[in-house]
Amino acid sequence: MRAELIGTPGPGTDPAPEPGVVGADPARARDAAGASSSVGPGGAAGPAGPEPDLAHHGDVEATPGLVDLAVNVRRDPMPDWLADPVVASLADLAAYPDPGPARAAVAARHGRPPEEVLLTAGAAEGFVLIARALRDARRPVVVHPQFTEPEAALRAAGHAVERVLLDPADGFRLDPARVPADADLVMVGNPTNPTSVLHPAAALAALARPGRVLVVDEAFADTTLAPGVDGEPESLAARRDLPGLLVVRSLTKTWGLAGLRIGYLLGEGGLLARLAAAQPLWAVSTPALAAATACASPTAVAAERVIAARLAADRDHLVARLSGLPGVRVAGHPASAFVLIHRPGADRVRERLRERGWAVRRGDSFPGLGPDWLRIAVRDQATTDAFTELLAEILEA
Repeated sequence: MRAELIGTPGPGTDPAPEPGVVGADPARARDAAGASSSVGPGGAAGPAGPEPDLAHHGDVEATPGLVDLAVNVRRDPMPDWLADPVVASLADLAAYPDPGPARAAVAARHGRPPEEVLLTAGAAEGFVLIARALRDARRPVVVHPQFTEPEAALRAAGHAVERVLLDPADGFRLDPARVPADADLVMVGNPTNPTSVLHPAAALAALARPGRVLVVDEAFADTTLAPGVDGEPESLAARRDLPGLLVVRSLTKTWGLAGLRIGYLLGEGGLLARLAAAQPLWAVSTPALAAATACASPTAVAAERVIAARLAADRDHLVARLSGLPGVRVAGHPASAFVLIHRPGADRVRERLRERGWAVRRGDSFPGLGPDWLRIAVRDQATTDAFTELLAEILEA
């Protein structure tokens, strides 16, 4: 299996830090701060091209009046077991937020002590805290294609970022050997946005080692469900034996809470304390904490499994319809709430879809992709049928 490593020498040429230490000289000048570099399949330097817009996200595509297949957030009505405590929390807004109960509830869900949980204002804040708290990382590497905020946060904090680009010909599968051995900060998504690939837990665990912080973005882990599995296949959320592991989770996708901003980090207590020191006071609001407590309950976990099973059926329907269209190739084996497709001229197709009232996610803002890629959110089967019928019409024209 092939991957592409894109990066510039410099910080990565220094000796590896001692075990348990990320970087040895936090005062080192970063001449290449904010830059990024890439390496192609087989380790060759990747072709030069326009730098992707890391700040572009699906909400920019989903303008009012369009059918939204660009944003991966469910919009079903909020269940009472979630809405009631959120609404009730509004009576307590005169008091400063107390994260203790929510932290304990999330910890219990994942079989961890509370000190191994850090609540955040969405998963995006977690990436910012990592980038700011670990400024002494010497060789940060981001595995792409994936959600662009981890790299954007690193670059904003002054890091020189290297990219490992996974190979579409190999289904965007992760080969741990492609990640440089001396990378002391590694970021990877699972399941990965936008490819919808679910990497084996063993492949991710192989990336953990003393002296390295391994960040696994599991924002969509609750959308995955393997046949016969009552849980989240390939999740590392309960793993306490892997050195330097940080798992990033989000509660905004399945439960439609993007506007509330709630997520959390799981990891070793000392490492989380470093991140917490970079977090503003009272960063997570009282209503968001109420949502975190509710979403960690057994009722919520059981509901997630039901939703994931329904999502799998809807995803299979979308993949079947897309696979029957001329020139359309579905990437890999989708496992989450979205599907990545390739077709020459896809960006022009996206523009035609917008003209007809439909929004999909462009692919060229993701490192490792380009204008011939589109990401499509999984919706109910009636919506999928209407969309693919229009898409077929556009492709035939």
